Amino acid sequence: MTLDEKIVNTVNAADGVGRLGLPGYDWWNEALHGLAQAPGVKFNSPNGSAFSYATSFPMAITTGSAFDDHLIGEIANVIGRETRAFANFEQCGYDFWTPNINTFLDPRWGRGQETPSEDSFHTQQYTKALIPGLQGGLDHPEEKQIIATCKHFNLYYAETNRYGENYNATTQDLAEYYNPPFKSCVRDVAVGSVMCAYTATYGVPSCASEYFLQDTLREDWSFDEPYKYVVGDCGAVEYIHTIHHFTDSPAEGAALALNAGTDLDCGFTFGTYLNESIINNYTTEARLDQALTRLYTGLHTVGYFDGQNRYANLSWGDVDTEDTRALAYRSAWEGMVLLKNDGLLPLSADYKKVALVGPYANASSQMQGIYAGQAPYIITPLQAAEANWDDVQYAFGTGVNGSNTTFFSAALDAARSADLIIYLGGIDDTIERETQDRESIKWPGNQLDLVQQLSELGKPLAVVQFGGGQIDDSELLANSKVNSLLWVGYPSQEGGNAIVDILLGRQAPAGRLTTTQYAASYIDEVSIFNPDLRPNGSYPGRTYKWYTGKPVLPFSYGLSYTTFDLQWCGKPLKHTYKIKDLFHKRQPHGAKPKPLDTLPFVTLFTTVSNTGTHTSDFTALLFLSTQNAGPSPYPNKWLASYARAHTITPGHSQTIDLEISIGSLARADENGDLTVYPGNYVMEVDNNGLLKGEFELVGEAVVVDRLTRQGVYEYTVPVHYNASANLV
Repeated sequence: MTLDEKIVNTVNAADGVGRLGLPGYDWWNEALHGLAQAPGVKFNSPNGSAFSYATSFPMAITTGSAFDDHLIGEIANVIGRETRAFANFEQCGYDFWTPNINTFLDPRWGRGQETPSEDSFHTQQYTKALIPGLQGGLDHPEEKQIIATCKHFNLYYAETNRYGENYNATTQDLAEYYNPPFKSCVRDVAVGSVMCAYTATYGVPSCASEYFLQDTLREDWSFDEPYKYVVGDCGAVEYIHTIHHFTDSPAEGAALALNAGTDLDCGFTFGTYLNESIINNYTTEARLDQALTRLYTGLHTVGYFDGQNRYANLSWGDVDTEDTRALAYRSAWEGMVLLKNDGLLPLSADYKKVALVGPYANASSQMQGIYAGQAPYIITPLQAAEANWDDVQYAFGTGVNGSNTTFFSAALDAARSADLIIYLGGIDDTIERETQDRESIKWPGNQLDLVQQLSELGKPLAVVQFGGGQIDDSELLANSKVNSLLWVGYPSQEGGNAIVDILLGRQAPAGRLTTTQYAASYIDEVSIFNPDLRPNGSYPGRTYKWYTGKPVLPFSYGLSYTTFDLQWCGKPLKHTYKIKDLFHKRQPHGAKPKPLDTLPFVTLFTTVSNTGTHTSDFTALLFLSTQNAGPSPYPNKWLASYARAHTITPGHSQTIDLEISIGSLARADENGDLTVYPGNYVMEVDNNGLLKGEFELVGEAVVVDRLTRQGVYEYTVPVHYNASANLV
């Protein structure tokens, strides 16, 4: 390949080299919750023809709320299989820029719906369940189903000034919160690709950061196989110069991105300026060769060049099967969270006339959220309601962000004639989406005005809340005439069926909130640009782990239709553990030693008994806390394990395993090194402490994962650090 031929193949719309028989390839493919619209993806028409649609699962914020890692793995298996079937018939590429594993740190974030949780441990577990399913397992990394891409590395949690913002995370927060999902994705489940973010950290744009892309990613996390590559977010390489002003020219910016380890540019900067970069010795052709080798070796792992027996036979017949439809339905209802219920739910069969009111009452693609593709079908709430009640009155009422009351009267008339009112509203992608954060975490528009007037009719009233970000529900929770409140997120193609079946009690809610529901005033207390988790003075901190205020509803909140009793069973927890003994557990002979933070500490067995009258799943979340282990301040608590029991019938029990790793005991020291400290620990299952235990760790503290230290970086061109940079 000539130099020019090499350069034109370092961008997402790669030209290939015709004279060598190398075809062009579009690297930009998306599959966040099913194959999605993207430049490299083609859905045929009409809908119903071959390769015209793919299964559309609920958004990650909904499936994450199920706290069911096996479910996540099943979803990933289907997405991987269906996308590979499309790829085999040249309907899309073989690599996909998914998943988004940035934690949902700030409630205003427009892209929070794409992520499973505000909790880093939960996001780690989600990632470890998802990536093997997408790529085809862990046993044959050189023969993948598709190439997944964990994004956006590293600090990225807001759309506001996303192209140019610089974040100075503390070493403790970097180690405990921002790094772990990416560490798990790269080190533990061997993702094929990583996307660097738009933002800068410590003054250096992410796609030009040798600290993150070389020292952390490739050296410490062993992202060093020849088929693993880094792609820049779309425009991120360009913005190194134009928005971050880190360099004096775009050619210099392109060179620094390539030098740092960015192998592929979603954009035009590499293609336009790398020739100049090499001529001026800002970078080298050898580094360009390395980038291309990584990219094309990556494509070799999916059989792009020579075919592949393992996945080559996947075809249209493997898309949208009966099993995948059932899974889309289960994933929708499993992630729904009951926030309020005075006994109205599950609904009695006595209700014959139902008023279905609100901007989501007849929603279709609105229920998919962003990064969606063409679904085989979408069951609207209205369709599902009409299939279950003989008399359904539908009224739009108002828009998601409406200010017009024109349609209030029709909604109120429909409600007056009904036995039961179901209001379906919340937020959608006109309020939260990529490039747009929320300016308020209140219910938007005049929706609450309409709900208030509906409640004054004195009829049973259930509210169904849509959207990824939580909204301050204080008014609804305080209104005794609002009988129930069900959060459903973005439930996608089976949303209507799942909602109605939860309301009728055919399925029982067992999901839990994966984000804290803050009071509306929270956004006045916390700058969206402050990445610090720990509280400090008047600053209340972030996430359930550190927040010092009183939330409207806490992380992991969720009600049930039944009652449960929990008891420890099996081998009891010891009162005391010697820290040094925790590391004496034998590892498989001849196997690569496992990282210390992944070693097991203990598995606790819990009997969950259904003491109520309704068959239900139960989601057990185990939290740890301490007041003397490690440096202060001490977190309120942190999630250390979780598991979901399925279909527990009244009067019966199931045993669930709560596995705690050594990493879940660790806290970061002042250098960011994750350390197991001596001290007293309390464990609680559930927010209400349904089950408790205590233990003590004794002996010398042990570092189980060392945070990468920043080096002294010698750039090939002059650089200009962000004025707010904290060079640690």
